[in-house]
Amino acid sequence: MINSPRKFVLVILSVFLDPSWATTVEQHLQMGTQMLRAGNLGEALNHYHAAIEGNTKNYIAYFQRATVYLALGRHRQALSDLESVISLKPDFHQARSEKVGVLIKRGSIEDAKMELEKLMKSDLDRAQDHLRSIPVLAQSIEDGDSFFENSDYANAIDSYDKAIEIAKWDVSLREKRSECYLKLGNVVSAISDVRAVAKLTNDNTDAYLKLSKLHYFMGEEEESLKEIRECLKLDQDHKECHAHYKKVKKLAKFLSTAQDRVNEGDYHGAIDKLHAAQKVESAEPKIVLKVNSRLCLANKQASESAACIETCTKVLESNSQDIEALTNRAECHILAEDYESGVVDYKEAVNINPDNRGSKEGLKRAERLLKLSKKRDYYKILGVPRNASKQQINKAYRKLARELHPDKFPDEKEKAEAEKKFIDLAAAKEVLTDDEKREQFDNGEDPLDPETEQGRNFHQHFHGFPFGGDGQQFFFKFG
Repeated sequence: MINSPRKFVLVILSVFLDPSWATTVEQHLQMGTQMLRAGNLGEALNHYHAAIEGNTKNYIAYFQRATVYLALGRHRQALSDLESVISLKPDFHQARSEKVGVLIKRGSIEDAKMELEKLMKSDLDRAQDHLRSIPVLAQSIEDGDSFFENSDYANAIDSYDKAIEIAKWDVSLREKRSECYLKLGNVVSAISDVRAVAKLTNDNTDAYLKLSKLHYFMGEEEESLKEIRECLKLDQDHKECHAHYKKVKKLAKFLSTAQDRVNEGDYHGAIDKLHAAQKVESAEPKIVLKVNSRLCLANKQASESAACIETCTKVLESNSQDIEALTNRAECHILAEDYESGVVDYKEAVNINPDNRGSKEGLKRAERLLKLSKKRDYYKILGVPRNASKQQINKAYRKLARELHPDKFPDEKEKAEAEKKFIDLAAAKEVLTDDEKREQFDNGEDPLDPETEQGRNFHQHFHGFPFGGDGQQFFFKFG
């Protein structure tokens, strides 16, 4: 016994929605109609299936099921049901009119004309709309084919557009239009049409293979992999799909792993994976460009200035307007202490996009570094790279301090020169072992410039030459 109003409602609803409860064809038809009106197409279809199983001669059940199939875009099944309706009840003019409409949308002009002639004899009013659309469709297809043969692809597309508005399920029209788009270099629109072809036809391995290759051509390896898998779902032994799948899968894996390495800060690991990707694909321009773009960045992050400049240059040979490649190459020129080239690249980036804040700030810094390079370069004084660690800097300082200590030079002229170099050594050590001062210097400002307060303080308080090493401290005194 149901002792809860809520449970009672749930039981009633479950019976109401379950097709098995209906015991007569009429009940299934009623429930199917209610589900159809409610937009529940799946349940409606289940009831119409049950109604037809109960009575294969019920033309209303076939017609209603055809209505659901059309709503679901399953025009082949709808056409089959409409033919069953006409066979069972030839004077059901609405079914014949629906059949003509389906044939027109499929682009089956001759079949549509034959059915239309029969419809005109019995129901001229229903035939009127079809009478207007068939000539327009036929003429549009004829014009499109003529334009295509004459390599007038833009006008061919316009004509096929008109035809597809009428015959939206005609696969051949979309295939023709996709070819036109490809001739004009509009790969994105071509992909859209080929995808529609894949959906409109069953088991179309060729369409999925073409989709995969188009995405690959666009440099979209993940999308390419997705589509080629659809091909193999339909035919796991498809040789061309399998060969393409192996290649794309390998490339996608290398690129994905390279990105993981970048995210982890392992830039040399990323570079290795990107070089592996280059071995998989060295000919497809957009894939090659993508790999070089990532190598450009990874080499910069890894402070591999020469490799960075080389790969960034390859990117810019393909796309001279690539701001990211320009700014990355600028940074690598700076890393290689070629400040003039860094300024040139940053200027070009600013010219391309004057509103890009990063490019403008980078240009100012490059110009300061160029100006500074004509004065004292603390990295050069110590003979260390710009990305040297504090340990490397201290080691270089101790070595040079021993070599250049003025006490080692009895000749007054040599001693004076050594004193000057020793002062520069001390200044270099002070700046490059102090994080704040080093950052200032790396940004093109000398914190020990005599014109600045810090610089004046350094020169005022420098009275001797600290010579450190192995826990000892030595001083060279003036006079």
